[in-house]
Amino acid sequence: MKFTARKLAALLTITALGTAAFPFTTHQAQASGFTTSISAAAAQLTDQQVQAAVKELNRLGIMNGYSDQSMGEHRTITRAELASLVYRTFDLGNQTGEGALITDVNPDAWYAPYAAKLVELGVMQAVDGQFQPQRLVTDAELEEVVSKALKRDVKSVHHWMSSFFEDTGSVTRGETAVLLQKAYQAIPSEQAGVESVRALNNMTLIVTFDKPLTAADEVFAKSKTDFVFSGGLTLTNMPRLKTGSASTYIVPTSVQQAGEAYSLTYKGQDAGSFTGSDVKVNMTEVRQVTNDTFEIEALKGNGVVDYGYVIAAYSAGRGANAFVLNDREQADGTTYQVISSMQARQVTITPENGEPIIAKYVPFTQSTDGRQEPKFRLPEGQVLKPGVSYTVTSDWANIQNASFTAKTIEALNIESAKAADDTAIEVTLAQDPGDELFSGRSVTLTAPDGHVLTAVYKYSSRKGAAGIFEITQEGKMIPGTIYTLNPVGDWSVASSVTVINQ
Repeated sequence: MKFTARKLAALLTITALGTAAFPFTTHQAQASGFTTSISAAAAQLTDQQVQAAVKELNRLGIMNGYSDQSMGEHRTITRAELASLVYRTFDLGNQTGEGALITDVNPDAWYAPYAAKLVELGVMQAVDGQFQPQRLVTDAELEEVVSKALKRDVKSVHHWMSSFFEDTGSVTRGETAVLLQKAYQAIPSEQAGVESVRALNNMTLIVTFDKPLTAADEVFAKSKTDFVFSGGLTLTNMPRLKTGSASTYIVPTSVQQAGEAYSLTYKGQDAGSFTGSDVKVNMTEVRQVTNDTFEIEALKGNGVVDYGYVIAAYSAGRGANAFVLNDREQADGTTYQVISSMQARQVTITPENGEPIIAKYVPFTQSTDGRQEPKFRLPEGQVLKPGVSYTVTSDWANIQNASFTAKTIEALNIESAKAADDTAIEVTLAQDPGDELFSGRSVTLTAPDGHVLTAVYKYSSRKGAAGIFEITQEGKMIPGTIYTLNPVGDWSVASSVTVINQ
């Protein structure tokens, strides 16, 4: 029987009991939170799922029952009850935030300390001091509260609620239990251990832990010490938690040797083995971008997705373009290849009748402005020669259209620049380049006395035609000084552009 049918039967039974059904532990609730509304989407939940979640939360001391000996799983949940459950699920007692005034909660009420703590931490709101403890909780509110308490992206929490989420109506205690059981499993742990590891492609692993990693353990400097591979394989960037997953990570590596047996040690403990993959990512086309930079396009329509669209850390910034891949890298019936981090990647570009050249990835360009087009740049001082045909090859990618003929591309035109503060300037181009063409670039600022400051582009700071450049080596502009701006290299032109530090 589906949960909705049982829900209706239980609601009718509880209605008949009337006010006899009151909570009985220290975190009591009031019968006014009860309603007979039924969620159509809840039909996707089975009674077995709900009962299992309620039983688990009860075992953990998170959820308790009522005086009629029921757990009230079919009752709609109040904000007071939710505050108690969330407080206990995420053990929020030791966390501190800004003090908050609540004017509609009796200090002696069973839920008062829970409400106060969640408002203090910003997990729940008390608008104008009103917590409204007996107001019923909507699915959207539950989603927001759990996301804040867990410090997890909303899209993942929404995915966990997919079996019962609806835009209108109130959520039940049973539905809340199902979500909190999942969220409890997604609480990061310093003792997280590897459960499984497999190669997704020849530069990407899928590693599942028994619990998510802490933020400190995800940091690249830490993780590249914790992840130790045999065979000279290395971690090339930090592991990234998949959107919608409790503890499965996309882990970028140096290029694996096909068929080689690798072992993984995590924090000094044997974490399993895997076979090096022979799968290369299917890229579509190479295009010239500037006189020293080209890009390699990949298309979602061809079943290739940049990891930025499927990891929890980026889901908010990708908006509607972000989505969830299941444990087989599938979504809506499509199986996707995943492009993991391009950090430290390189390709070989060979001019017709010429010697191969190694081009390195330009940081933070692999998926910008809604496109999947990582950019690669020739070594300093080298340029693409107009009229010459070039072919790009890679040990991590298959490129369908790998050749192009270079053409003359006008340098970007810097129209103006102004001081953002003593250590940074905002540089504005004559027109919006529509992409991260500032990346990896720098400019100099020359004072009237000949003193020179160098400023480099702050990655991902561009808004339209303007981007921020930060002064290096702890340099600062002197107030009232007029600086002359000049690009480093010929990536742009800046005719008579000056910067005044007011």
